[in-house]
Parts: sequence; C-alpha cells; structure tokens
Amino acid sequence: MPHADSSLVPETIQSKADFWAHVYTQLELLLELERNWVTNLANASSVVYNSLLAFPSHFGTNERAVNWCGFYLDSCLFPPPRISRVDPIASNNPQASKLLLGPFCGKPACQFINTSPGKARGVCADAFLQQKTALVPDVDLYPGHIACDGDTKSEVVCPLILKSNDGNAEIRVLGVLDLDCLAVGGFDEEDKKGLERIAELVVKSCDW
Repeated sequence: MPHADSSLVPETIQSKADFWAHVYTQLELLLELERNWVTNLANASSVVYNSLLAFPSHFGTNERAVNWCGFYLDSCLFPPPRISRVDPIASNNPQASKLLLGPFCGKPACQFINTSPGKARGVCADAFLQQKTALVPDVDLYPGHIACDGDTKSEVVCPLILKSNDGNAEIRVLGVLDLDCLAVGGFDEEDKKGLERIAELVVKSCDW
C-alpha cells in the first residue's frame, strides 16, 4: 500500500470513536518498521492532520478544519551545538528550559515555548509541566495562550510520556502533541481519548 494511503478515511466511518481507532491502526502499521523519532513524528503529524481533514462528518475543510497538528519537544533531548549563538533564554536563567518545534503539518509556528519556572505560559507549556492533556474549547479565554495563528479558536495538547519497559513507572515527559482547530469547541473528550492513545503509540514506537 502506498504510504500516502495511510491518511485515507473510509466513508463507512462516521463516529469519532471509529475514526480514532482507524487512525491508530494506520499509524501502528506505518511506524512499526522505523524507530527514528524524526521520521515517526513527521509521519504521525501528517497522518493525523490529513485524516482529520478527510473526516467531513466532524471536521472537513472549511470553517471547522483542523489547521495545525504537530509536536513540541523538550530541548533537553538535544545536545547543544559546538558553535552557536548564545541562547537568550538559557543565558539569562541557568534553570531555563523550553519546548522546541518538532515535525508538524500546518502554517509556520512558534519556534520554541518557554517552560522555565515562573516564565512558562500557553497550552503546550501547561500540558507539558502538568503532565496531562489540556482540552481548550476557546483559546481566547485561556490565560497566557500563545497565538501562533490568529485563526485558531480551540486546541488540544497531549503530553508525550515515556514510561518504563513494564509500562507502569513514568520516566519523563518528552514533549507534547498539539492540535489546533478553526472552530470554537472543535475538540471533545472523544478526541482527547483518541489522541492520548496516539501520543502513547508514538512514544513507544521511537528510540529516544
């Protein structure tokens, strides 16, 4: 099967529960032969984004469209380059930390999100620091919301939690899976549940 077909949604799928089960299965097949996180996160963002646009029962391509899907990753995952400009965040605060923009589908986005103590703000930072999914029906009402795209009206962000081999003990939070929608109330508990399963699949499918 051509890789692009992974984002096709059969017309027989009408409920969100069936939709997310379908996307999970497609991703499971697509990710099983690769462990590189860059490759897998790139494909995961594309499959989720394009599948949502192909699901007219709940989203579609107009005023209710999902307009961004992607990942932000803990900067601690990446070793600093040998030669680089001074990082203005880190240089002003030795305890500084941030999320760096990872693979995504959509318009250009914020390159980093501050997660330093006392400085963190926005839905992604909150989901990362609180280690739980943030479901935001109206971003304009969310304190400290960061508007990468002024057209975004709602958002859902799932933390990427790496667990021990037995699946019980948490090791660390690697980053977040972030989705934006053009409609107020674009995401609900069914989306949250489906995306949390996908976030878990992505984490366990990669070598970190």
